[in-house]
Amino acid sequence: MGKIIIYEHANFQGRSREFTGNIGNLKDVGWNDVVSSVKVIGQPWVAYEHLNYTGRLLVFEEGEHSFVGEEMNDKITSLLLITENLQNPQITLYEHAQYHGKSRVIRKATDLGRGYDNDTISSHKVQKGAWLLCENSDGSGFRYIAREHEELSDYNIIKFNDKLSFLRPLLPGRRCCP
Repeated sequence: MGKIIIYEHANFQGRSREFTGNIGNLKDVGWNDVVSSVKVIGQPWVAYEHLNYTGRLLVFEEGEHSFVGEEMNDKITSLLLITENLQNPQITLYEHAQYHGKSRVIRKATDLGRGYDNDTISSHKVQKGAWLLCENSDGSGFRYIAREHEELSDYNIIKFNDKLSFLRPLLPGRRCCP
């Protein structure tokens, strides 16, 4: 399904540890706030700043990530494996809360920042896959992971109302783990 190898230092240096399942608190295994690089095999992983999958997040898709970036360097506390089938992703966005107003079905990476839908979305329903929703068109700012079968009726719940500018489906891994 998926495997992540975390490293203490950039460029895969220092101590390392491998995980094949979610870990809500890296402190429990002596790895809190020390991750600087990662390798991912198979499905994507989401790294969170705080325990139990809360706070700022970064998505790591299959491949080698020699540095996690200044924003999250030595700040990762929990890791979540994306288990959804990521083929043929689909999400429906709604202009207003409770799935009202204009709707739009999205199946690929979409920059809303250059169109009418920028900063107007207030709810969504995920039909397939897992999606990264971003406040800014460059992927920065507040980020949220929307997973298959999730229905979020009001973005005010996550303090994201009328802020969505970019979204993209998470990419499936090509390799499978033994």
